[in-house]
Amino acid sequence: MPDSTHPSSVDASAWQASLRLRFADDAGTTRLVERAHSGPLRVQKPLYPEGAHICHAIVIHPPGGVVGGDRLAIDVGAGPATHAFLTSPGAAKWYRANDKLSMQDVHISAGAGACVEWMPQEAIFFNDANVRMTHQVELAADARYIGAEILCFGRSASGERFDSGAVAQRTGIRRAGKLLWWEQGMLTGGSAAMHSVFGLHGATVCATLIGVGVGPGVPAPLLAAMRALDPALAVTQIKPVFVARLLCADSERARRVVTGVWQLLRPYLLGCAAPVPRIWNT
Repeated sequence: MPDSTHPSSVDASAWQASLRLRFADDAGTTRLVERAHSGPLRVQKPLYPEGAHICHAIVIHPPGGVVGGDRLAIDVGAGPATHAFLTSPGAAKWYRANDKLSMQDVHISAGAGACVEWMPQEAIFFNDANVRMTHQVELAADARYIGAEILCFGRSASGERFDSGAVAQRTGIRRAGKLLWWEQGMLTGGSAAMHSVFGLHGATVCATLIGVGVGPGVPAPLLAAMRALDPALAVTQIKPVFVARLLCADSERARRVVTGVWQLLRPYLLGCAAPVPRIWNT
């Protein structure tokens, strides 16, 4: 698992939580064969709402929020011919940092012919949060991946804005060792970037969905159907990477659009229907 933590970033009194998951194929059934954790990160049990081939894992963070000094490290390995779907039971809340750094490091690997979907619910950043998030994906030559995030800077519905603090992100996706996608940036609360056309442009919610398939890119009619979901939705196809992004001020709108894109993309990219997980409606 990647570890770029500077020694001064770790607070011994905070939660240092890790979760390691391994999936393996068993005659067409995707089994969760390894589930190891330290600290408050859990997967209670594998679920199969779509049948034996697709294993659903709900990643639970029992404290319900992340404070300054907390670190969450998640390592997911999907063996050959498996299909793992990972989500969360609710929004992640990143609270005041108290002059300490909060971190989330996610590492995903997918073997030959495997599919991994990383679809957590939204993340809410409160004033004075200081967050660093890394997301690294390693795919075999014919593995496929869909990942999404909905980032909420403050809670607009409650009149709360993200006026101070910082959120840094770094995302990398490799296929057979070759870099396909690299994105990094930092947003400071109350900065000009929150209003610039090169930043959030006044939005308080940023939603992104990335898909990596095999073979031809997403066909034009399907791209058009996605763009029709919302006039503010931007859709890009850079073979073999598909990216959809939405800036808005409503987390419910963002979730609805991301779900709609996923429901259109999943059958094409992964070859299976896209029923909405029941946990997303609770």
